[in-house]
Amino acid sequence: MRILFDTSLLVAAVVEGHSAHAVAFPWLQRVKDKTDAGVVAAHSVAEMYSILTRLPVRPSVSPEIAREVITVNVLDTCEVVALSAVDYVTLLNHLAGLKIAGGAVYDALLLHAARKADVDQVVTLNAHGFRRVYPALADKIVSPLE
Repeated sequence: MRILFDTSLLVAAVVEGHSAHAVAFPWLQRVKDKTDAGVVAAHSVAEMYSILTRLPVRPSVSPEIAREVITVNVLDTCEVVALSAVDYVTLLNHLAGLKIAGGAVYDALLLHAARKADVDQVVTLNAHGFRRVYPALADKIVSPLE
């Protein structure tokens, strides 16, 4: 099964102190065990780095540690899907057609990457928001919190 992980799931999976770690980690482990194929949007790689380096934890996560965590848990195990300029135009047309504004565009970026990569599932901690911005993929969106 090809599974796209959203950033929230990835962060929860790699941060042991995260409240959703226990339900998120097994999803990533399935990819590490080669039970499933992992896919991430290129945007999630940058977003994950941003989140990890700004987590309110002590000691803080250094840029070097964040890079290593992302490399070992994402880049070495998952396919990274980048969007083209045409993909962005298509995405904006999609969002405007649904009258979706604001920060939901970032969820839509990940879902557009999921569509482009032809994944079987999208795993997120924000299933409701994801279904709203990409109703055509609603049946593929799952959450370990539901």
